[in-house]
Amino acid sequence: MSVTVAKTAGFCFGVRRAVDLAEQQAKKNGKIYAYGEIIHNMHEIERLEKLGVYTAHALEDIPDGAGVLIRAHGVPRNVYTLLQAKKCEIFDATCPFVRKIHKIADKESADGRLIVILGSAGHPEVVGIQGWCGESVVLEGEEQARAFSERLEMEDKPISLVAQTTVNRSIWNISVGLIKKRCTNLKIFDTICKATDERQSEARLLAGVSDQMIVIGDKKSSNTKRLYEISRSLCSDVRYIEDAAELTTQELGQHQHIGITAGASTPAWIIKEVSNMMSEETKIETGEDFAAMLEESFKTLNNGEKVTGTVVGISNNDVQVDLGVKHTAYIPLGELSDDPNYDVAANIHVGDEIEAVVVRVNDGEGTITLSKKRVDQLKGWETVEKAYEEHTPVEGTIVEENRGGVVATAFGVRVFIPASQTGVPKDQPMSQLVKTKQSFYITEINRQRKRVVGSIRQIQQEARKAAAEQIWNTIEIGNEYDGTVKSLTSYGAFVDIGGVDGMVHISELSWGRIKHPSEVVSVGDKVKVFVIGLDKENKKISLGYKREEDNPWNVFKSKYDIGSVAEVKILKFMPFGAFAEIVPGVDGLIHISQIADHRIAKPEDELEVGQVVEAKIIDINDEKKKVSLSIRALLEDGEDYED
Repeated sequence: MSVTVAKTAGFCFGVRRAVDLAEQQAKKNGKIYAYGEIIHNMHEIERLEKLGVYTAHALEDIPDGAGVLIRAHGVPRNVYTLLQAKKCEIFDATCPFVRKIHKIADKESADGRLIVILGSAGHPEVVGIQGWCGESVVLEGEEQARAFSERLEMEDKPISLVAQTTVNRSIWNISVGLIKKRCTNLKIFDTICKATDERQSEARLLAGVSDQMIVIGDKKSSNTKRLYEISRSLCSDVRYIEDAAELTTQELGQHQHIGITAGASTPAWIIKEVSNMMSEETKIETGEDFAAMLEESFKTLNNGEKVTGTVVGISNNDVQVDLGVKHTAYIPLGELSDDPNYDVAANIHVGDEIEAVVVRVNDGEGTITLSKKRVDQLKGWETVEKAYEEHTPVEGTIVEENRGGVVATAFGVRVFIPASQTGVPKDQPMSQLVKTKQSFYITEINRQRKRVVGSIRQIQQEARKAAAEQIWNTIEIGNEYDGTVKSLTSYGAFVDIGGVDGMVHISELSWGRIKHPSEVVSVGDKVKVFVIGLDKENKKISLGYKREEDNPWNVFKSKYDIGSVAEVKILKFMPFGAFAEIVPGVDGLIHISQIADHRIAKPEDELEVGQVVEAKIIDINDEKKKVSLSIRALLEDGEDYED
């Protein structure tokens, strides 16, 4: 037989705080009154009575001037007023999560909204919440939520929906869905206690793998009833007991795997009594005995302490972690990583083991704030120092730009990279690096001052040197490269072909005449170039950019021959004729004698600049790249046709 005990079994923070406060005041003053049962467990109430903690079910039962404990369930607003009138000393142990609901109910009621409470009518917590409302409605589960939603009309009062802290999460989700469909002015406040969520989730997991479930708690305990209902839905044999007297070892011995959970009002000593019924050979699956496990759950943590826990929940704001203690632990999303691109969904999963540092312990709210990135920083310093000593590159993410350079994070450590070491040219913004991953060397480190300096430029220089060596070892005339235009001069463009710069002369940029390289390319352009000249001794490379297939003469020859008719554009006039563009980059001459079928004094008597006319190609000189055109030939051809 194996036994698994839910880590969440036993007192929740609110109940433990109320019990501890009652004990302290009873020992100090000899007597204190609890307004209503301090806990849903008669055994614990009897124990507390022996210490001087008396239960008062009505205000009349409390003497004037007495010390009064407000239990974790909280009370209506008017109870405080009445106790103050009796001059009683109030010790308020209202659970922080319940107090939050009171504030919500108070504010929303003041705004004229109907407060709808999903919970158990008559339960002390719900009664307390109603005492902070103007108008309220209590819905006990899915069926009542359905019936309520069906009665809603468009003109009804706006609704604010809250939940008793121990409501079953699935019932809450269903009920919210039903009301949302019918209410157009609905505000939803998810006030289910996260510790309750965790307790119910663990019971659900445990019941699913157990042959028998034992649920320990008072029959009046709302949250224990929820645990029983959850267990019954997943396990065929579930025992709901208040103490060890309701169990027999014979019943336990019939099962291979027993799961144990307990409500938030179940004291540790009752859970221990149940555990003592197990044989001495029976141990908890973790290898610890039950008593040791319970003691561990009451462990106190301190700020700065390094802890290891299990991820039990992930929300839009934080990651919930089980540390095996009664406090609820959270890692705000901002404390997961320094990387602004950190993907929570990809890196954090329920069930993962996670290391963190305690940032803050809030006993008042029963929470612990953790930081994962601080653990990463501690480990990161070791990694960064090693990279500095061994001169090995590290990879980090650029997270911000400042006046002097940029800041990167690597292994949780902030690294400053001066502007001169970013590798970004002076005329370009460093902001282009932000949110990008970069490799850099650590050039300076001072752990005491928490100062680390890095250089991207050194990485780039080494990469460029290695690439240059590779190019000089393999370069030949005719080789083609993908390059980047680095700079322009009046006589050409310098292109980086991967660690080595080559020069494209202005005459090699275009088949047409250009006055400046900027007419063809700009700095930063990606271009395809080929080697047309090489001087390895002096490390000079001449590059070509214009392609033979783009040669205008070749384009012309592919389209036209002697005798072809082309549409040409008149460009300029000379005394002896007119020049016309046949294709971009190739012009032809229409001699003055070939412009008309009659004598003319000058070309502009018949033509205009920019005019498009048809002309016949009457001669092509390949050697001199000259073309002769004739309009007259077309006119004469037309006359022959008419004859």
